[in-house]
Amino acid sequence: MYAIIRVRGSINVSPDTKKTFELLNLKSVNHCSIWQENNAKLRMLKKVENYSTFGTIGETDLKELLKTRGKAITGELDVDAAVKGLMAGKKSKEVNLKNCFKLSPPKHGYERKGIKKPFSLGGALGDRKEKVNILIKKML
Repeated sequence: MYAIIRVRGSINVSPDTKKTFELLNLKSVNHCSIWQENNAKLRMLKKVENYSTFGTIGETDLKELLKTRGKAITGELDVDAAVKGLMAGKKSKEVNLKNCFKLSPPKHGYERKGIKKPFSLGGALGDRKEKVNILIKKML
């Protein structure tokens, strides 16, 4: 599963990139969404990698994210059932979960070089692989 976090705002962003952010449920800065890994989502991530960061989220970190920031569409949210359903490949609507998590800014900031450089060069943008779990813990 991919966890995608929007890092930069919407000033001087192309309309195509704005539409991709809308499709990913990332309306503003520090919002996070969870998506299954497939080719369509990977192409979408390549389109918005200069404005967001993403990586594969682990099961324990997903459970912690749902406990603190998860909201149900209707009624109450069963966290354990939602985690099992998402890891099994179900969509968020099928497990009664809103797929947008409002996170706070990370404690002690992003990486040293800021939000305009890729993660491979010491910044905050692009693919983090498993290190996205550390960023999510800083933002909870």
